[in-house]
Amino acid sequence: MKQYAIVFHNDNAPMREFLQGAHVRFIHSDHMTLSEWQFEPDTDLPEHAHPHEQITKVISGIFELTVDSEIIRLRDGSAVIIPPNAVHSGKAITQCHMIDAFYPVREDYR
Repeated sequence: MKQYAIVFHNDNAPMREFLQGAHVRFIHSDHMTLSEWQFEPDTDLPEHAHPHEQITKVISGIFELTVDSEIIRLRDGSAVIIPPNAVHSGKAITQCHMIDAFYPVREDYR
């Protein structure tokens, strides 16, 4: 039996405010979560950790990511892999458009 792709468009996966200055759109498969972020300048992402492997890709903007006390400055086109359970936080230096991929699925974001 052939399986078909599920197509998401912005109108059936709208952005929502996640925290002040940060809007997000989540798309979940059976095994992973993709999130698309829009951050306003000077928006802080609080320190946190989770058991998921995460890949973050900056589409546009400058974002300062702190992972296990190391500060990493990400810019247009930068990507970083954040290992499971790593303590991390961030700050949008400019307006940012970013993508995160999480494995396994982020049930807490459904």
